[in-house]
Amino acid sequence: MAEESVAVQRLYEELLTAWNDRDARRYAALFADDASLVGFDGSQVSASELEGHLAPIFTDHPTASYVWRVQEVRPLGEAVALLRARVGMVPPGQTDVNPAVNAVQSLIAVQQNGTWRVALFHNTPAQYHGRSDLADQHTADMREAIAEARGRF
Repeated sequence: MAEESVAVQRLYEELLTAWNDRDARRYAALFADDASLVGFDGSQVSASELEGHLAPIFTDHPTASYVWRVQEVRPLGEAVALLRARVGMVPPGQTDVNPAVNAVQSLIAVQQNGTWRVALFHNTPAQYHGRSDLADQHTADMREAIAEARGRF
């Protein structure tokens, strides 16, 4: 199971790195053919539409870069795993996260023909309504992740 956990975490890191590199093709290639994505704004995108959905975003908008902390990787069955993470976003040209867009992410990974692929990726705003201590902890955790990732920002 430890080997699967490492492989799923690597898949997730490849996904966010493709986003940070603004590479829609590489990002979309990490998804299974029948996969789905639920974006930060609630938009739902099928795998077949993913590259076309992201390409204009990367072309027309300066996107922020992710920093992340994986919270858990848990097997759900044979060749299926859940990854949960907390993320922050560093706006272009800046070195600190924007706490207003902190998020929690869930990824369901499936192994197909020996390769792990994203079956579902869900990105949810981390609002923590009325619980400022949780929001502050999330932001502090992301700032630690930035410090550990020096050179990327």
